[in-house]
This record gives sequence, structure tokens and C-alpha cells, in this order.
Amino acid sequence: MKLNFKKVFFLFLLFLPLIGFAHDVTSADQETLRNGGLWAYIQVGATHMLTGYDHLLFLAGVVYYLNGFKDILKFITAFTVGHCITLIGATYLGITADEHLVDAIIALSILYKGFENLGGFEKFNVKSPNLLLMVVIFGLIHGFGLSTKLQSFDMGQGEFLPKILCFNLGVELGQVLALIPIVFIITLSRKNKDFPAFYKAVNWYLIIAGFGLFLYQMSRFYSGH
Repeated sequence: MKLNFKKVFFLFLLFLPLIGFAHDVTSADQETLRNGGLWAYIQVGATHMLTGYDHLLFLAGVVYYLNGFKDILKFITAFTVGHCITLIGATYLGITADEHLVDAIIALSILYKGFENLGGFEKFNVKSPNLLLMVVIFGLIHGFGLSTKLQSFDMGQGEFLPKILCFNLGVELGQVLALIPIVFIITLSRKNKDFPAFYKAVNWYLIIAGFGLFLYQMSRFYSGH
């Protein structure tokens, strides 16, 4: 039976927010960190990236716009550098903010990427911002979001910097594991004759999902949950 990659990728995107409820900080995560040493920080970092629907939707939007492995590598590297700076720096310096507000901004980055991919700026006769620069900026914001998650844990007194670095390493490993199926499915979908229509549908999904996640995070912020 021939696999319909359009349906596979659409379902993948559709269920990301459901998978991502595990993205919240849990008592099980805290227990893992308390008993597992530095390796536990790698494990929890990878888990938070793999279940981070907001980060994965943004990465899917970035990759979906690009052609060729070199471009993908360049932009993912830019995103990685950005989120490493704020994840490590903000956590080490104790800079934090309300996690729901940060996640709301991250949701807007998803909406932005879908809008940009669909040529939204051109339709309003506005020159789109430099793509690589925007990926770095959004990487900084996503990294700050990860930092707020890490700072919500009780990290204890010892090995503070190694714990941060191990969590960051876990995030990078999780990102690589998440990107493998995303890049694979997108590459195969490009060979489909219906790719232009699929491209449009996926990016409209990013806009709708980003807006929905923004409202969800803002409602949690105002409700105090």
C-alpha cells in the first residue's frame, strides 16, 4: 500500500499540540532530576524538546520554507545558537518571566512563520525581515522559554552550571531526533504533485495553531494557572 505522505505530515502536525501537553513541568520530572544526577538533566532536556509542540511547529515552519540540506543546516544552526544563548545565560543569571507570557510569544513565532512562508509581507507590499536574523531572534525567545521551564525546577545547590549545560545538551539531542522525521517527511512531500496545495494548507495550519496557542497561553496567564 502506497503511503500518503500528505496525510502523514498533516496528522503529525495536527497531533503535536496533544503530544505537547507533556511539555509542562511535572512532579515526575522533578523526581527524575532529584535522583538521576547530571544524566537526568540530559534526559529531561531531550524530553522537553521532543514534547515541545511550540518549538517543533516553529522548526517545521522553518524547514518547510527551505530547499536543500545546506540551507536547513544553516538556519537550524542559527536557531540553535539563539536558544543556547538564552537557555544557558538566562538560567545562569537567574533571569526569568512568567512562563505563559513567554510561551504566548513563542506561539506568535509559529503564526509569524506560517504568515511569512505564505508571502504575507509581500501581499501587504512590505519587505519581509531578514529570514536568518528572525530565526536567531526567535531562537533567543524559544531558549528563554526553555530557561523558564528549567528554572521552575529545584536544581539544588551543587553543580549548577553543569546541570544547565546538560539540560541544554538534552535539548539539542531532542531537537536532532525531532528534526529527522520532520525533514524526511517534508523532503518526500516535495515530490508529490499536490505539494503547492499541501504547502499552503500546512502554513495556514501554522497560522491557526499559533493563534490558538497564543490565546490558550494568555488565558492561562490571566487565570493564574
